[in-house]
Amino acid sequence: MAIVAGIDSSTNRTRIVACDTDTGAVLRSGKAPHPVPEDQGLRPGETDPQVWLHSLGDAAAGGLLEGVRAIGVSAQQHGMIGLDAGGVLVRPAILWNDPRSGGAAAKLLDALGGPAAWTAAIGAVPSPTYTIAKLRWLAEFEPVNARRVAEVLLPHDWLVWQLLGHPKRRTTDRGDASGTGYWSPITGEYRQDLVELALGHELRLPDVLGPAEPAGHTPEGLLISAGTGDNMAAALGLGLRPGDAVVSLGSAGTIFAVHEKAVVDASGLVSSFADASGRHLPMVATLNAAQVLRSTAALLGTDLDGLSDLALHSSPGAYGLVLLPYLDGERTPALPHAAGTLTGLRAEAMTPQHLARAAVEGMLCNTADALDVLRAQGVEIKRVFLLGAAGRLPAVRHAAPMLFGVPVVVPPRRPRRPRRRPAGRLGAGGHRGAAGVGAAGCRDGRTRRRAGPGDRFGGAPAVPRRPGPGPPGGGLRVAGRRRPEGRRAARKCRGGRAQRKRPPAEWSRSVGAASPREAAPTGGGVRDLVSGRHGRTGRARTKRPGRRNAPARRTLHDGQVTGRRFGGL
Repeated sequence: MAIVAGIDSSTNRTRIVACDTDTGAVLRSGKAPHPVPEDQGLRPGETDPQVWLHSLGDAAAGGLLEGVRAIGVSAQQHGMIGLDAGGVLVRPAILWNDPRSGGAAAKLLDALGGPAAWTAAIGAVPSPTYTIAKLRWLAEFEPVNARRVAEVLLPHDWLVWQLLGHPKRRTTDRGDASGTGYWSPITGEYRQDLVELALGHELRLPDVLGPAEPAGHTPEGLLISAGTGDNMAAALGLGLRPGDAVVSLGSAGTIFAVHEKAVVDASGLVSSFADASGRHLPMVATLNAAQVLRSTAALLGTDLDGLSDLALHSSPGAYGLVLLPYLDGERTPALPHAAGTLTGLRAEAMTPQHLARAAVEGMLCNTADALDVLRAQGVEIKRVFLLGAAGRLPAVRHAAPMLFGVPVVVPPRRPRRPRRRPAGRLGAGGHRGAAGVGAAGCRDGRTRRRAGPGDRFGGAPAVPRRPGPGPPGGGLRVAGRRRPEGRRAARKCRGGRAQRKRPPAEWSRSVGAASPREAAPTGGGVRDLVSGRHGRTGRARTKRPGRRNAPARRTLHDGQVTGRRFGGL
């Protein structure tokens, strides 16, 4: 059995999943939020890339990556990490959600001749989220930094570069590159003329890898795949084929489908991306999705689940009540200054149930219009995968097949598996059971924790005490014996027997990365990135959610700042 791991670095957190290559079963998983950097004058939409490595180290704690032979990385798209000629970070990374590049995107649109010229060049009209819009903003408002920038990496590119130990060769994949605005999925080549149009000079850009082409091996022999962007990774993970589409209902909506060739839509409504399998991923976005449901729920004094219950007590068509859901304008269709409307008001229709149903149907009809935009470009849609918190609501799942006109699949949520915690953090409750059983004990019922005074795990059923001596509140019963409460926290429930936890892996490795103002180290690989064997130990403070200026262990050596440790890699 071989073990491989997938790492996803999103806007707010890092998730890691280790899988068996033979069966595809998830063996281990972990996640951790990105720590909040000390105040460095960072604006919304900016960050220090090093926090991604801190988060990666936290997510991989407890030996999660032990025995892994290959790693694939996905990350948020459209970011901009500018490096100078020596590989040093010029300024904090600018993320996809930075709000300042709207004007820059509009200027770029006019500079090339409008939407038709851009779609012919790269298959899309660059929005403010695109990397090329950030380059234009940088040239206009930070000209000194713009002149220093010699190369640009995306978040996924930068993480792969770190894991490989800062090699001279930088890599990306066709999926993530297609979201930059200067790589064309139509021709499969960079457009340095567009880079110069935005920044004023050409850049060194990473090599674009094919779907089965690895980024390289670490000095220890660990394979690092090409990786990809987050939407492309979602399509790959769902196993999408031509004829499949994804509808992701976040606050806004994202609709994309697998297609055999690049789509060129002169109107600019469809953005043509490449996927991670060698095909293409035409995409349409809407501004109004789950936010429509949240706003309606707030108006009715309930939450999303309550709104769903109300909608299910109405009938299809909401008794004639129609909600046009353009609450924040709309991108598809292009109506940026539109407003929502509520029509069909009759005395018998003015009930919370019908309004809730009208909100669900209005949101889904807007999404169905976006699917029709893809169909108009020759994209076949025979099945829809429904994602997002709003997509799991019963009312949405009930109405979507009728309005989309195709079968709808809602992927099941993987049940959460509790992470092992140090004994000192379990407190008086003492013991958590094996994966998925929580405080009640093992699935087979042979080993259970009795609820007692000071129990922190509310809701766990208590196990009746047998007569006889024992600690107050019970203990851990194993094969008819009772263990003292104090030893419970140091044991793990496994196969119906209480066993002492293995001692934690020696903290001999830690995540490392170049400081934003320091030169990037050379050589290394994963072992250097997660190694703390160099230099002396220092203390540095990093703000983390839920911890107030908690000190993070770091190692300082030749300008290298290393962070929290994996353990077990």
